[in-house]
Amino acid sequence: MVAPVPFTPEPFAQASDVLRTFCESGSAPHISLEEIPAPGRLAPWAFALNGDVDANAVPHTPSCEDEVATGRVVLLYDPSEPESWKGQFRLVTYIRAELEHELGHEALLGPVAWSWLTDALESHECNVTEVGGTTTRALSESFGTLAARPATIDLEMRASWTPVIQHPKELKSHVHAWAHLLSTVAGVPPLPEGVSAFPGRLR
Repeated sequence: MVAPVPFTPEPFAQASDVLRTFCESGSAPHISLEEIPAPGRLAPWAFALNGDVDANAVPHTPSCEDEVATGRVVLLYDPSEPESWKGQFRLVTYIRAELEHELGHEALLGPVAWSWLTDALESHECNVTEVGGTTTRALSESFGTLAARPATIDLEMRASWTPVIQHPKELKSHVHAWAHLLSTVAGVPPLPEGVSAFPGRLR
């Protein structure tokens, strides 16, 4: 566990303000954003946001109160610049969305989903390094008293990258890219130029 620290360094305070301002600005009206407790084991300082995309924002999705995609982004700060980061800041995200059954078996789902991340970063002109992550298809089946529930397949994406920035304020483009990615996974139009969507991708 990373030992707690008794003060907040100015670069992290400024970076946190960037994410907090985005959360409060309404820049992504189809995403319900809130600040959440950040994990304490990944870095000396961390800040986290959670985002849910409402089903009403997605075309061809029945109106309901449930979210069609949910995600979180965590900003990590370590002034010692860990070797695996190659920088003082690191952004970590987890995104999940339910897929239609047929799409869950699409062979190209993983590479296409990963391209949504790289395209989002590029479209917002984010300078990054050490980008890595996984895409996963998670099958959920019900049995016994829950057997009537249909099987579901979720897309799960875990990714992280190091922002190459001169000032913490430059993180604004990165958090916008994250919201862009969450919207794309949820199927919220418009999709980025050159990005192909899977028709009927979400349940």
